[in-house]
Amino acid sequence: MRDPSDDLDLARGLVQQAQRVVVLTGAGISTDSGIPDFRGPKGVWTRNPQAEKTATLQHYMSDPEIRKQAWRGRRDSPAWKAEPNAGHRAIVDLEKAGKLHAVVTQNVDELHQRAGTDPSLVIEVHGTMRTVMCMSCGETAPMERALARVDAGEEDPPCRTCGGILKSATISFGQQLVPEVIDRAYTVAEEADVVLAVGTTLGVYPAANVVPIAKRNGASVIILNAEPTEMDDLADVVLRGSISDVLPLITGT
Repeated sequence: MRDPSDDLDLARGLVQQAQRVVVLTGAGISTDSGIPDFRGPKGVWTRNPQAEKTATLQHYMSDPEIRKQAWRGRRDSPAWKAEPNAGHRAIVDLEKAGKLHAVVTQNVDELHQRAGTDPSLVIEVHGTMRTVMCMSCGETAPMERALARVDAGEEDPPCRTCGGILKSATISFGQQLVPEVIDRAYTVAEEADVVLAVGTTLGVYPAANVVPIAKRNGASVIILNAEPTEMDDLADVVLRGSISDVLPLITGT
């Protein structure tokens, strides 16, 4: 059996030799910032399966009670008080070293940008919770404005322009992803010489396709996650442990 320190050295070496590192991040990178994941052992939907309906477009659009529940969840989300952790900052170190090609993230918390990653390098495949959008007229605004209306007593605030249903600018189940965003994620995967998958089980598509696309185009694959993933067999290196502890050891230059 190979010594775990050997795997860490191998991962560090691959990153140091790389010129175009693409980092794919999932919920696991933000748990150390106090944002629970959804499907893990202590995940939001694991503990309360009914809550998953608030993230399903059909239920959200058809049921005012589901929307009210969703608005309460948005208002009370720990993400509003969350700060970037050492894992997010380790990715900033990659950028400072001139190695970061892109961050493809399944997260909607914008902690990568808040940590200091150039927003132009961040590809948000599932959108952002920090913007609200009207499902009828498409108007967008900062989420804080809508949450202020919830705090003032509007349980399901409608669009002030057209009266339509408001929703966070995140991709719900049953909602079409933005093709241009996915195309860009696949393009950077093709261009990568290393893909670093962090805090994701690699079971959510199409984001997970970044790994096999990169592998087919000759990239090395490093996976760092607390639990086994669906693509461990594709990886050149698989690491387990705290992302906040291990990722800085990989990206440090």
